[in-house]
Amino acid sequence: MLRASQPYLFPIVLLLAWLGATLGPVQAQVLPLDQKNTITGNWMVQRDGETQLVPYVAGVHDNYNALHQWLPVSQAQPFNIAFAAPQNLCLFLNNRLIFKADFAANYTLNLTDYTRNLEPVQGKYLLTVWHPAQQPNVRSFRNAPRTPDAAQRLNQRPFSIQVRDYVNQNAFIIFMLLIGLLYGVLRVNYPADFQQMFSFNRFFSSTQREELYATKPVSSVSNMLFLLAFSLSLALLITAIHTNLQHVKLFNRLFPVSEADITTKVIFYTIMVFSVVLLKYIFLKVMSFIFGLEQVVELQYMEFMRSLLFLGLFLPLVMLLYLGLNAVLPDAIVLVSSLAVSFVLVITILRVFAAVNKKASVLNLHLFSYLCATEVIPLAIILKLIVFNY
Repeated sequence: MLRASQPYLFPIVLLLAWLGATLGPVQAQVLPLDQKNTITGNWMVQRDGETQLVPYVAGVHDNYNALHQWLPVSQAQPFNIAFAAPQNLCLFLNNRLIFKADFAANYTLNLTDYTRNLEPVQGKYLLTVWHPAQQPNVRSFRNAPRTPDAAQRLNQRPFSIQVRDYVNQNAFIIFMLLIGLLYGVLRVNYPADFQQMFSFNRFFSSTQREELYATKPVSSVSNMLFLLAFSLSLALLITAIHTNLQHVKLFNRLFPVSEADITTKVIFYTIMVFSVVLLKYIFLKVMSFIFGLEQVVELQYMEFMRSLLFLGLFLPLVMLLYLGLNAVLPDAIVLVSSLAVSFVLVITILRVFAAVNKKASVLNLHLFSYLCATEVIPLAIILKLIVFNY
């Protein structure tokens, strides 16, 4: 039997030898390892009554105030993350509090410093982002570029590529030029209206106010252009404020835009401001009909428009301050910009109260309730959305 099988065994041996020489040694496939010291967008949530984490899905898990992510951390190098934090935002590492935002600002944190006294779970650490009142905006979390130390700077080549970590201001500059051009066109083509609108003597004068307003219809072309210039100025300042911190959550839900798309934000805010100012006239008509005070609507709205447009002339000056000093004093510039927006809105409402008081005493409870419903409450809502949202 052995001799009979030898003719068949020899070709089989030759075939195996040829296959071994052709294919060569079999190599194992190298699986990709987790990249250490890198934060990703793979966030997770913990459902009620469950111990396991499930992937976070936007639009499905919007009611969770805590988002989690497993991070492999190497002790040999820093793990810098940058993020925009509202007030009271908290960060936990393995359920231990490592950070709490005392005020809204942009922060940079080195997670490696907080892992030295913690034990990893299967080589990873659990990062938890939590806020007591809202869901954290984890889209702002990113890996911060590492700054080289002194030894690395000595060996660094003369020319190197560095990542810019500041907002491109070209869009702001272009819109500033557009605002200046618009005011210039108004100054040349409507000199009488321009002088009447931006005259200090007329603005602070308290005589013949109703006669002055009677000659200026709200729907005139000049008033629409003045309102457009104001809307663009205020939109530019709001965009600058929210670009430094974080975006208004309500606006992001209505009209989600990219973090870097400044042009889209400016146009969107301009349309919003322009529409709100025009729709306020309809709002006043409805509220005055409810309260039975139709006779004060024209005076109230014209004083609102006049004060708003006059004070809006100074908003481009605040934007120039932003463009010049934002890189050096970002926190101070944000504070000045927020105060400027608040000042314009509050002074406008105070002048409306003063103008209406010349026609009828605002100490009248009925009139005072009407002004609170049409001026004070909308002012509080606008300030909350624009200035005090972060």
